[in-house]
Amino acid sequence: MGGNGTTPILADSVRLTGDGVDILDRRVYPFERRWVHCATLEEVAVAIERMVTQSHGPLFAATAGLVLAAREARHAPPGEAAGRLRASGRRLVATRPTNHHIRDAVTAVLAATADGPLSGASGEELLGAVAEAAAAYDAGYREGVASLGRHAADLLDDGARVLTHCWGDAFLIAAVQAAERMGKRLEFVCTETRPYLQGARLTTATLVEMGYEPTLITDGMVPSALADGLADVAMTASDRVTMDGHVVNKVGTLAVALAARAFGAPMYVLAHAPDPLSPGIADVEIEHRDGEEVLHVLGTRTAAHGVRGYYPAFDATPPHLVTRIVTERGAFEPSRVADHFSAPHPAGADPGAALEGPGR
Repeated sequence: MGGNGTTPILADSVRLTGDGVDILDRRVYPFERRWVHCATLEEVAVAIERMVTQSHGPLFAATAGLVLAAREARHAPPGEAAGRLRASGRRLVATRPTNHHIRDAVTAVLAATADGPLSGASGEELLGAVAEAAAAYDAGYREGVASLGRHAADLLDDGARVLTHCWGDAFLIAAVQAAERMGKRLEFVCTETRPYLQGARLTTATLVEMGYEPTLITDGMVPSALADGLADVAMTASDRVTMDGHVVNKVGTLAVALAARAFGAPMYVLAHAPDPLSPGIADVEIEHRDGEEVLHVLGTRTAAHGVRGYYPAFDATPPHLVTRIVTERGAFEPSRVADHFSAPHPAGADPGAALEGPGR
């Protein structure tokens, strides 16, 4: 089944405006297209914590949030303005500790401004510089994602039936668009992804918007779907990849990888880059969210009263269960994913130079 060339709305779900940041509320999409307006840095941070935006959305919310923080500090004297920006950066990084995209974005923007040549600048001087650095980071990230998409599409055969878990966001969109440009016909099977149903709502809605007719399964159906031949490739995004090849992603990814291994399906993981600050899985903080979230679906309680919920938001898939980790610089065996940093990077795509690892 082919696409229609449409760029989906979730590709542009965070918008910096003259009086704040508008964030598409992914908790209710696609049933409602509701935008949450954040007028302050703190409101952006709360929106990220409350899952208004997810996956790659928090990265773009963070860069926009830093612009809001610079606006709030525009009248601060030299030195104080930089300090307030650093505090704002720490607040953003703390919102979702497992995914390192926010950390990388904040570090890069601050390295170009408050932690770099403008550490002693006035608030007014920092404002323009932060806006410029944030826009540059966003653009570089998007260019890197487009490159990643091409490498992912190279791994997919024409006619591939791709099983996804959770919402791959910009990675998935880029891979699908690249496959279309290569003339490849793809089919998709999507897990619903409890408890926020990102797969049932975000992934499927985006694929439909792009001209596909995905098949939806519950999370527990993955082994059966692979056994029945409903899908022949598993492909997920990732929130963090360690330097030794462990994949941290939405809880349930480990189950997908185990099922893929059992039924001989390749398991491809999409990651902007491995995290040079995470040598191994012991270096990754796995976020545990309030167990109450497991007891509800889309605002409606689905569990009996008197029940406790348990919600590790992410799990870790060991390297031996992954076929390839696809980054903006190529597709790597998990044991060699650190080679990403010695591989050529795509022209113009350099959003995380401040945090790049060996070989940079």
